[in-house]
Amino acid sequence: MRTIDWDYKKNSITMTDQTLLPGEYKVIECSTVDSLCEAIKRLRVRGAPALGAAGGFGIALAAFKSNASSLNELMDDIENAGKTIIATRPTAVNLSWSVNRVISAVEDARNIKEARMFILDEAKAIADEDVEKNMRLGEYGASLLEDGDTVMTHCNAGRLACVDWGTALGVIRSARAEGKDIKVISCETRPLNQGSRITTWELVQDKIPVTLITDSMSGHVMRKGMVDKVIVGADRITQDAVFNKIGTYTHAVLAKEHDIPFYVAAPVSTFDFERMEDEIEIELRDPGEMRYFGSHQIAPLDVEVYNPAFDATPMEYVSAIITENGIFYPPFLIDEVRI
Repeated sequence: MRTIDWDYKKNSITMTDQTLLPGEYKVIECSTVDSLCEAIKRLRVRGAPALGAAGGFGIALAAFKSNASSLNELMDDIENAGKTIIATRPTAVNLSWSVNRVISAVEDARNIKEARMFILDEAKAIADEDVEKNMRLGEYGASLLEDGDTVMTHCNAGRLACVDWGTALGVIRSARAEGKDIKVISCETRPLNQGSRITTWELVQDKIPVTLITDSMSGHVMRKGMVDKVIVGADRITQDAVFNKIGTYTHAVLAKEHDIPFYVAAPVSTFDFERMEDEIEIELRDPGEMRYFGSHQIAPLDVEVYNPAFDATPMEYVSAIITENGIFYPPFLIDEVRI
């Protein structure tokens, strides 16, 4: 089943609730824009490509739930919904990209019925394209992995971060499908443990050998020769940096120090060709995520907390970027990636 999809009978969104993993696998329904926004903020759905699908389906949700009596009123409703959806996760570029793409699909509509049809078709196309792009990305990336490699990854860039297949884990899946013996080291990814909760769950389900480590162990395992390659996903790629889950920059610096290739796997929709690192807002999350571990308090409630969701890795630490259009090596030329 896809991570996120559209229910044509109910005109609603269905998705895997990732906050319940690994203890429970549950599919939930979002029938309003507010419920979708709550799901995005609470990370029930997460990962740049999955958020792209969520943005597109969110506009479809707004269109079908709108009580507009004219096309202009419908446009106002979906544009307002788009602003609300985009604001939920400001760092991930796929969200705004998909929202704007689906809204643009209404330009040739002559009435409300036709507008809703165009919107849903475009949203569904984004979801379908994500699966196809990730499969192509995986095939390109598999060429970088050798039989017997152990690959370290951070956070979750698997099928649960996408509509299906995955980016960083998609590369590993494709390499395994080619018959290569690939093992994985998964960093836990504090403070919400997407690596331990989600990545290891995916890999165990697929019977891909995986070893879980704490984030602070990455330098140790690299120095011990336990890592051959590092592959991560991305939430936004500017001209000069890769934005990904907090901790990615540390792994990149350590990989360069230990002469280990550091690869980024991401669809072209993740690229923000117009901006530089210092122009991007990094989302700051709830301090409670660090004061508590689940329901258990692990820090004083009045301690000051700095909890950025992402960090930026300068391009000098990136060995290659794997996309659905091929593998690109430094210096990264924007026009080449666009092809």
